[in-house]
Parts: sequence; structure tokens; C-alpha cells
Amino acid sequence: MPLTIFALALALAGQPPAAPAQRFDYLVRGDFFAGAAGDPARLQKAIDLCEWTLADNPAHAEALVWHGAAMLVKSGAAFRSGNMAAGGQLWDRGLKEMNDALALGPDRLGVLIPRAAVLLEATRSVPPDTARPLVESAVANYERALELQAPYFGTLGDHAKGELLFGLADGWSRLGQSEKARAYFDRLIKDAPTSGQVAKAREWIATGTIPKSAGPSCVGCHK
Repeated sequence: MPLTIFALALALAGQPPAAPAQRFDYLVRGDFFAGAAGDPARLQKAIDLCEWTLADNPAHAEALVWHGAAMLVKSGAAFRSGNMAAGGQLWDRGLKEMNDALALGPDRLGVLIPRAAVLLEATRSVPPDTARPLVESAVANYERALELQAPYFGTLGDHAKGELLFGLADGWSRLGQSEKARAYFDRLIKDAPTSGQVAKAREWIATGTIPKSAGPSCVGCHK
């Protein structure tokens, strides 16, 4: 169950303006993505930040969701090394922490979107019976994020809009809900024509499949 360097860049750009100091993702994401790309020291730095934050405030939902995501990264590394026991323990811990974060902040974009994006990527290589409920949960998070952003969604840049719409379309497609997927792909083409995801949206509409990315990219990760 390897967790790849997600299709995530978690720039998380689509929320109302806020001071950077108020955005936990600004503090953690650089180290997290370097760690997900294979740098264990940077991943540990992200984990340490989450743990220091949680030591001061155990109810810090954003720190908890990122810590859970880091556990899934470590889980993937353990599975790839053949340590199935450690991989399973880390997998279970990561899922629990992300679920606990959602319970603490069910309407926080800084929880909904990282959790959904990580779950969609982490489940791409797990058995379908295991993946499906997690994909369903991820799509539900995205839908709630879109609902919360509705009052200002039209003011966002095409990149932020396109990533969330693409994440929704991809999730619904994976769940076999072609009509819902098509609606979001159509909306992406209409509402975010310069997002960078239009070509993939058109490919899905033409063939029913999404071409694989050549490298890391953002998918569904912007708030």
C-alpha cells in the first residue's frame, strides 16, 4: 500500500485571505512533501512540528490530520521494505488520526481537503474492498469543502477551482458514478479553463480514463 508523492501540492490556495501565521499548512507542507518524495529527515521534521503543536493543543485538528498523513507516508515506506506488520500499524494509526481530526474539525477546510487528497492517493494501490469506503469518505470531504467554498468559489483562481473539481470528478469516477464525474469534468472545463487539468478532463470525457501524470501534480488539494 505505498503512498506516492500524491497528486497533492497542497498549496491550499482557495480559502478567504488569512495571515500566513494562521495557516498550519504553510508551516508543514514543504517538509511533508519533501518527505513524501523520499526525504525521511524532512518527513520527520514535519512530524516533529505536528507533535510539538499537538503537545500544546491536543485538539489542533490541522496538526492531527497532517500527522496522520505522515503516518500513511511511513506506512507506504514500511510496506515497500517488506515490513508488513509495521506498515499495517502505521496505516491504522494514520487513518485513525485523520478520522479524529475530522471529528474535531468537520467543517475546517484545512482538515477536509488534506484528508480527502491523501486518502484518494493512498488508496490507489490497496484492494478495492478496502479502498472503496475510504474513497467514499474522501469524496464526501471534497463535497463538503465545495459547499463551504460556494459563497466565494467563483472568485478563486482557475488553479484552485480546477484542482478541487478534478479531485471530485476523479473520486466519483473511481466510485463508478460516471454521470457525477462527467458533471464535474464539464464544470471544470467551463469554470476553470486555464487550470491545467482541462486536457485530462477532456481525455476522460473522450475515453473514460484519466491519463497518468508524468510527475507530481496537484489534484483536489486546494482550499
